[in-house]
This record gives sequence, structure tokens and C-alpha cells, in this order.
Amino acid sequence: MTTVPPYPAGHQLLADKTVIVTAAAGTGIGSAAAARCLEEGAQVILSDAHQRRLGETTEKLAAEHGNRVQALVCDVTDERQVAELLAGAVERFGRVDVLINNAGLGGTRSVLEMSDDEWQRVLDVTLNGTFRCTRAALRHMVERGGGGAVVNNASVVGWRAQQGQAHYAAAKAGVMAFTRCAALDVAAHGIRVNAVAPSLAAHPFLAKVTSEELLDELAEREAFGRAAQPWEVANVMVFLASEYASYLTGEVVSVSSQHP
Repeated sequence: MTTVPPYPAGHQLLADKTVIVTAAAGTGIGSAAAARCLEEGAQVILSDAHQRRLGETTEKLAAEHGNRVQALVCDVTDERQVAELLAGAVERFGRVDVLINNAGLGGTRSVLEMSDDEWQRVLDVTLNGTFRCTRAALRHMVERGGGGAVVNNASVVGWRAQQGQAHYAAAKAGVMAFTRCAALDVAAHGIRVNAVAPSLAAHPFLAKVTSEELLDELAEREAFGRAAQPWEVANVMVFLASEYASYLTGEVVSVSSQHP
């Protein structure tokens, strides 16, 4: 197992940009992405359906970044709340330059036992939520004259089979296909739409919904012998959101060290 590298300093890659991050509460990829965007000079709207955890995360980041971080509660399965999220971000910061779609719902269940409700819930949060938020952000970006970026959080299970993950894998494969098609819909407006596909990122929530044995097995498949830190995934999100990725659109970037 390789050691985790040092946490990199920011380089103002998103200076003066306004970024929305969904599912940003807690200690996972969303909150790591929010922190990295702030460290890169952005103004950030944190969004999550969990009000208490959202408040705790916002308070922690505001202690370092002041009023450059704001919070808005949003359930991505509710079209009205999504519209209010975009309107609230514009009201507070004047515009939205970047949307990071991190909201997703997983779980482990065999197709043999999976109910319609379980299937629908995972797809509604993970795939439909990404669609709703992207649609709202793209409409705003087009109306204000174009330009901007959307970064979606997919997963390597959109490419690779994993037992008990049919609903989640189908949703993430859908996010990948949606990313490619949405990118073509708005390319003429100078808006970029890309996605990351992490393999395994270590955070407490994952440990609650996945067995320790499976996590150890997945880590062994990684070339580095360990899971990614959430901020290592967030670094790639920041890159895709920045002007360093100005010629990338419709791409799904694997954030993985998996080997056959």
C-alpha cells in the first residue's frame, strides 16, 4: 500500500467563479469538492437535503473562508427545490459558473430481492437528480450568454460489473451517457459538461453501507493498494471545472488506479 500524498495547495484555478456543489454535507466527495473549490478561489453554494449536516459543514468551511461559502437546502428529487437552488445562488452571488453534481444514492441489493421502490429511489436521486440540476444550471448559463461548466460524479461501476449494484450501476451508466449527450446540446454556447468516475473513495458514509470485507477486497484491486481520499477525486473535479480543461467536453474521466 502506498502512502497518501501531501494535500496540495490551491492555485486560484477557480478565482471569482461561483460554484454549486450538491450533496456537499458531511465528509465525502461533495464536501471535499466544496473545500477544494474554495481553496481555488471560488465562491461556493453548498447544497444538501440534510439540513443539520449541511449547517455543520457550512459552519466549518465558513470559519476559514467567510462569506464566500453559503448554504441552501435542496432535495434533488424535487424540481421546485432545484429551481430554488439556482435562483438562490444567483441571488446571493449574481451568477453560477460551475455546477458539481455529486448527489447520489447507493446500497447493496440483489436484483432477485430488489423492489421497484428501491430501484426507483436510486435512479431518481442519482440519475434524475443529475438531470434536474444540470438542466436548471444550463438554462441559466445559456440565458446569461453562455460559458460555464458542469461536472458530474459518475462511477466506474457504470463500466464494470459489481454484485448487488444493478440499480446504482444503471444510474451511473446513465449519468455517463447523459453527460456525453448534454455536452453536445450546449457546446455551441461554450458550456462544457464532463464527469468523473471514481473507483473507491474512503469516507465514513461508505463504511456504513458497505461491508469491511468488500472494502478491503476493492482496495486490493487498486494499483496503489488503497482507496482514494475524497480530495483526490475533488482535485479532478476542480480541473474539469477550470479553464485548464477548456477543450474537454462530453468526457468521463476515470479517477481510479484499478488494475485487471
